[in-house]
Amino acid sequence: ISTIHAAVDNGITLIDTAQAYLTSESSIGKALKGGYRDRCFLATKVSGNYSHEGIRSAMENSLRAMDVDYVDLYQIHSWAPWYPIEESMETMARLAEEGKTRYIGVSNFNAEQMGQALQTARFHSNQPRYNMLDRQIEAEDIPFCEEEGIGILAHSPLAKGLLTGKYTPDHKFPADDERSGFAHFQDEAFAECLAVADRLAEVAHAKGLNLIQLAIGWLLRLPAITCVLVGAKSPAQLEDHLGAVGVTFGADELAHIEDILASTPPS
Repeated sequence: ISTIHAAVDNGITLIDTAQAYLTSESSIGKALKGGYRDRCFLATKVSGNYSHEGIRSAMENSLRAMDVDYVDLYQIHSWAPWYPIEESMETMARLAEEGKTRYIGVSNFNAEQMGQALQTARFHSNQPRYNMLDRQIEAEDIPFCEEEGIGILAHSPLAKGLLTGKYTPDHKFPADDERSGFAHFQDEAFAECLAVADRLAEVAHAKGLNLIQLAIGWLLRLPAITCVLVGAKSPAQLEDHLGAVGVTFGADELAHIEDILASTPPS
């Protein structure tokens, strides 16, 4: 709660959560008391069940958990082909018409999937994974969003911790940590990613930044990126994130960063 208050007090206005984030919605609801709801743009997602009934039920549960009358953005958490996208998007559009959400969006959709969704309803945002080490969306998804006027809320900007400087190559993640199954966290790839991060940290320090601020600022430089979703766990961590505001890059710096990132192993 203190972290959310500090974020809003320092001008971070978008708060993103999801049905799947366990007790997140109820905690956010507590934090929004005392006038904070009116000062933020509140986004959440339906997770898992994208049927008509599943989406409607999830929306009502989210509103109840956060103790709000509406959200500003309601998103489908992921692409699930076993739920007809036409039914899902039609339901999302109805929720907007009813005033339960101001805008609708999707999350983790690629360009082809967004195109299918647009055939049923106009939506306003996509929330993909995007960071210096995971750049798959650059080829097709970002251009598609730019052409269609779809905002991009980039999640995982620190590559699940690879761009924080916290880890060494001998670090072992427990089996119940999702990262233990990710390509960039496997043995040689893990070491290679950390080596890239070390070189990026040198660039950051030369600019008077830390690695976290460089990683966030590099994303924010793109006009297509509407928002970078950071995951501070304390007001102190939030200060690192705020240091990325206003960071600019010269052409030589960007070229040097590209040379470094060319060593990133595939994900």
